[in-house]
Amino acid sequence: MKYAFFLGCVIPTKYPQFEAVARKSLPKVGVELVDVEGFSCCPEPWNFKSYNIMAWLTIAARNLAIAEEAGLDILTLCSGCFATLAEAHHILEDKPELKEEVNKRLSKIGKKYNGTISAKHVVQVLRDDVGVEQIKKSVTRPLENIRVGVHYGCHLLKPSETLRVDDPADPRILETIIKPLGAEVIPYAERLSCCTGACQDEEMIFKFRYNKLQSLEEAQVDCMTLVCPACFEAFDLGQVMLNRKLEKKFNIPTLYYVQLLGLAQGLKGEEVGVTRHKVRSPALLEKLN
Repeated sequence: MKYAFFLGCVIPTKYPQFEAVARKSLPKVGVELVDVEGFSCCPEPWNFKSYNIMAWLTIAARNLAIAEEAGLDILTLCSGCFATLAEAHHILEDKPELKEEVNKRLSKIGKKYNGTISAKHVVQVLRDDVGVEQIKKSVTRPLENIRVGVHYGCHLLKPSETLRVDDPADPRILETIIKPLGAEVIPYAERLSCCTGACQDEEMIFKFRYNKLQSLEEAQVDCMTLVCPACFEAFDLGQVMLNRKLEKKFNIPTLYYVQLLGLAQGLKGEEVGVTRHKVRSPALLEKLN
């Protein structure tokens, strides 16, 4: 299974450990990541889109056109990139007049968007294309003693009528691909709350993040897992900032799903990059190693 590997901006510039472990772990489940030249920022799906939707659509369509030229569907690790590329594809296929206008713009750089490929989040690829059994076959060290709290965030699931990944009111896609790794998924009260990554109200940001972390702490999880770099920053660096503000000592490590996958496939904590994170738990590393 070959996919054009769309990295976006945040992962290669701030969190290269996610890219590195994806390149190690995904081939073990039969996924070949193809580097395609020319991809740019997706662009991100909130501020940029709100400011100039035609520019947003044109840049997204350019990225999709590059994947079309390679004849490959896109795989991305970032929920924001996935939301932009999948929603832009939906809008352009639904509104021929916008597609025509975007292609007029793209013609100036010798590109054309045809709508022939799909943009997929890595979790979709793992659930729908790879499958649970293939994931399970790749596991050499089941994470049987690890208690995981799942964070979904917003851009993987919404708008649901466009992205169609899972039920936004009761998603299960992450639980589905975590269970073959042997870890125990722990329910908690704030499972579906937002990370507030795009929020401009500082008090609201701290309130939402505090409630989420408090709920995870009460559930006695070993770590949180997620699939969005903005969400990761909110609960890794954001957790440090919250602790300083409130003189609270939350210590809940945040792991990307591909890091959990790599760990279950036999990689050590240092190899998947957890030692690069702001929030580290010696107890978790001891369990993992």
